[in-house]
Amino acid sequence: MTYRTGSLSDDHETTEKKNAVSSSTPLEALGSEEKEPEDGYGSADEDIFFIPSKNPTSSSLQRWKKATLVLNAARRFRYTAQFAEKCRIERLRRLRATAYAVRAINRFLKAGAHTTALADDVKIDAQKLVNIVQEHQTEVLKELGGIQGVTHLLKTSVENGVKDDELELEQRRRLLGNNDYPRQPAKRFWVYVRDACKDLTLIILMIAGVISLGLKMKTDGVKDGWYDGVSIAVAVLIVILVTSITDYRQSLQFTVLSEEKRNIRVEVIRGGRRKHVSIFDLVVGDIVFLKIGDQVPADGLLVDGHSLYINQSSLTGESEPVHVSQRAPYLLSGSKVDDGYGKMVVTAVGMLTEWGQLMAAIGEDTGEETPLQVRLNGVATLVGKVGISVAGFVFGISIIFYFVGHLEGSGNSGKFKAGRTSGSDVFNSLVEIIEVAVTIVVVAVPEGLPLAVTLNLAYAMKKMIADKALVRRLSACETMGCATTICSDKTGTLTLNQMTVTKAWVGGGMRDPVVDLSSLDQDYQTVLIEGIAQNSTGSVFSAGGKEPEVTGSPTEKAALHWGLQIGMRYKEARSQSTIMQVEAFNSIKKKAGVAVIVKNTDKVHIHWKGAAEMILDLCDKVRCPENSIMEIIPEQRSHLLSVIEGMAAESLRCIAFAYMELEDAEVPAEHKLEEWKIPEGPLTLLAIIGIKDPCRSEVPEAVRRCQAAGIKVRMITGDNIVTATAIATECGILKEGDLAIEGATFRNYSDEMRAAQLPRIAVMARSSPTDKLLMVRALKELGEVVAVTGDGTNDAPALREADIGLAMGIEGTEVAKENSDIIIMDDNFVSVVRVVRWGRSVFLNIQKVIQFQLTVNVAALTINFVAAVTAGHVPLTAVQLLWVNLIMDTLGALALATERPNDSLLDNPPIGLKDPLINNVMWRNIFSQASYQVIVLLVLQFRGTDILKLNGSNADEINRTIIFNAFVFCQLFNEVNSRKLEERNVFKGLMTNWLFLGIVGATVVFQVIIVQFLNKFASTVDLSWKYWLISIAIGFLSWPIAFVVKFIPVPKKPILMMKRRRRIRKHRRQGARDDKQSTARGNVNA
Repeated sequence: MTYRTGSLSDDHETTEKKNAVSSSTPLEALGSEEKEPEDGYGSADEDIFFIPSKNPTSSSLQRWKKATLVLNAARRFRYTAQFAEKCRIERLRRLRATAYAVRAINRFLKAGAHTTALADDVKIDAQKLVNIVQEHQTEVLKELGGIQGVTHLLKTSVENGVKDDELELEQRRRLLGNNDYPRQPAKRFWVYVRDACKDLTLIILMIAGVISLGLKMKTDGVKDGWYDGVSIAVAVLIVILVTSITDYRQSLQFTVLSEEKRNIRVEVIRGGRRKHVSIFDLVVGDIVFLKIGDQVPADGLLVDGHSLYINQSSLTGESEPVHVSQRAPYLLSGSKVDDGYGKMVVTAVGMLTEWGQLMAAIGEDTGEETPLQVRLNGVATLVGKVGISVAGFVFGISIIFYFVGHLEGSGNSGKFKAGRTSGSDVFNSLVEIIEVAVTIVVVAVPEGLPLAVTLNLAYAMKKMIADKALVRRLSACETMGCATTICSDKTGTLTLNQMTVTKAWVGGGMRDPVVDLSSLDQDYQTVLIEGIAQNSTGSVFSAGGKEPEVTGSPTEKAALHWGLQIGMRYKEARSQSTIMQVEAFNSIKKKAGVAVIVKNTDKVHIHWKGAAEMILDLCDKVRCPENSIMEIIPEQRSHLLSVIEGMAAESLRCIAFAYMELEDAEVPAEHKLEEWKIPEGPLTLLAIIGIKDPCRSEVPEAVRRCQAAGIKVRMITGDNIVTATAIATECGILKEGDLAIEGATFRNYSDEMRAAQLPRIAVMARSSPTDKLLMVRALKELGEVVAVTGDGTNDAPALREADIGLAMGIEGTEVAKENSDIIIMDDNFVSVVRVVRWGRSVFLNIQKVIQFQLTVNVAALTINFVAAVTAGHVPLTAVQLLWVNLIMDTLGALALATERPNDSLLDNPPIGLKDPLINNVMWRNIFSQASYQVIVLLVLQFRGTDILKLNGSNADEINRTIIFNAFVFCQLFNEVNSRKLEERNVFKGLMTNWLFLGIVGATVVFQVIIVQFLNKFASTVDLSWKYWLISIAIGFLSWPIAFVVKFIPVPKKPILMMKRRRRIRKHRRQGARDDKQSTARGNVNA
């Protein structure tokens, strides 16, 4: 036997979800990750460092980690998913579901036996309210006087809510709790220090430094022997501190962004006025409005509502929606509204709710592998293997050269002589060789390369908030740069979402002005106003002589404003009838209905409003100005359709109002009203209005920029095709040769027809959420990278299926937001274009970091390799290489990964999902700069003393210092080159990037300090101004070289990809020949 929450209440039944899409349960989502995709992804032929941009499998995420060369797993994989933690969360969710089952059993055993005697003067406490809702204590609720009794005890009003007084609200929070839960404690700074210390190479260097310290102090004395060992230790500590500070700051940024994502806006009524407040500001006693797609923000009781179905899968694991009614009014925090609407009174908040306890226990899951991060791990692994090979070779050569007498020992111990060189000198020399080899590994293995992605994404996410985009999934930042098509909604995204009624057909003719209904019979006006006032989820607040304040969706507000203009007194109109049943609007039905009983006459009126042509199809009669009712003949129906088309041609949204009267026998008994489905006809047409929603002035230019950037913009809307075509033409979406079709037409295409027509389709009107989902899937099958905007609950499948789901922040439901990757906070299409720009910027900034770091890698490895093979020693010491590593890994990434995007990014085509991270342009730049550095520095290594005419006992020390100084300045000047991969003007925008200038300036200052003042620490000597100028001049020459090199053309197709394709074709040809030979041998044998 299985138990479900609420199964003991005979009216808390689960029903099939009505025209709405539930969000999948966490258990289902976790389980679905384990399934391998049908396309065979993950086979041996696939690149292990390429994962899908969305919803990758757990096995694929684990495989790339195993294939990655990692020297510090604690730091490399800090921002990726932790599978052990996921399992812990899964177990915790299962435990919660089990606890619900046990609670259901206990309620079953105690059913009917629970009685409570309450004194007349008892004061309800917070825990009693918690138990009423969570344990469904119907008897206790009745003894308290039902919902009205609870609202009385809580000193709140269903009509006016709690007082909008900050002092009273604060008292409620103090007495009955805050609607918040404790967060998992953030990692302290020392944790990041500890993780940085886990780097294997740094550990080896620290051990080598300690050994060197002991030996040098023994041989040279304490006064002179402590420099080398302490220098290495200090250099390692600096690297650890800088790394830790960078990582710690990134974690703080992610924490701030996580808080922003949690901050849901909730609609409440306080002091008689509807307003939006933060979910964290809710108090016990608040009256909260719920509609389709909302998250229930706290535990509470339903005070008023219709057809309300709640999805509690996030708490119980049950995906079937639960019907919440006046007889079973229990609402649990964290559940979602699948259908209907209502009002609830908050009875418990924060940690007194199941949802608060669950969220406090689980915490925030920040682990996510982004595709770019994974691919960079592949690059880092390849470079690391080469670096380790070079370090191993240098170590071997140095050992051999030392023992054959070609290499000087450490300090002043001289060359090795068998039987004469002391054991301590030999050991000290070996330690020094190990230090250099390990330091080469430190420089060669770019551990900071994958973390540069995290740094880049953290910066981008923070700045995107200022551009009205809130990122929910890290990888969406990257994928947005690859988008080839954007499927956009119309209302609010392409238009202003500021609606006004500009056309009206009422009583047989057009009204000019639209508010002039003086020729209509009074009864006609009364019925029309009744439909406007009662068949609405909006409201009107009037405060003594002031302009009425209208709230609700933009369409509802436009209709209510028109109602006020034609003489509607909102409260009076609503008081003259009582609502019996409601059919809520959703994007599938495209209409909303309400059944009311008129108080004076006891007549039952059914009012419908919605898409004009759909309502007209349900009508067989029309009301005339003198209040008579006339049959709609074919000629009049044609005329009404032409009226609708005329309004639509002017970009107006057409809404029709219709009604019907029911006999008493057609209305079910009161106890059956909850299950009653309102009849849809035949109706009597009352009015058709045209609502103007102007196109945003900035949208046409934004659409043009997208089209210039190689992105096809498509409009998917529920409006009729005439309105959609007019708006699309105004926005520049629909051009000559493009198609505008209806959802039904697209739905009925064959697969072949759909694939053939899809490239030309720019507008899909009268579309359902299923049509939107079908279009997304069809586009993805054609190889498109699809971005989709959505705001409704039924948009969730399309948002989840798309490569990038963009939910609207103002009009979007919580279900839509939860299934999205990015939330557009101002609902503006221009913000979508900004997100595209940021996506391209993320990829480009990472390419800049790669180019810069690989140039350092290639130059350092080549110089050390050649010097070790030819001279038997390397020109740069361990401390110097650690300083170079700091410039390359952390400071370089910080400078280059935080470049802001510019409009020129939209002049290029979209980035391919499988485009190589290192393209031919980058290879050209890397090899030209690295070759220059290698040649110049090796010339200085072997002929520097002669060329620079260095004399004296410290000539070699000066030469080595110049080499070190020149090498650092080469990196600083090349860092500026790396700002622009193809542009010749590398200084464009440089003076506005203060962070970049600050990092370069700070690096120069520290280089001066290291060379001039920390001679013992860095194994350098003081340089005169002449040698400083020489070092700077060597670095400066990289600028003209970079300028000239950019004139060299390179093939667009990646060289490595071309070679790989040739190998594949060769392999296939060889396979075909083998097949032919096998067939021929078979025929001969036959």
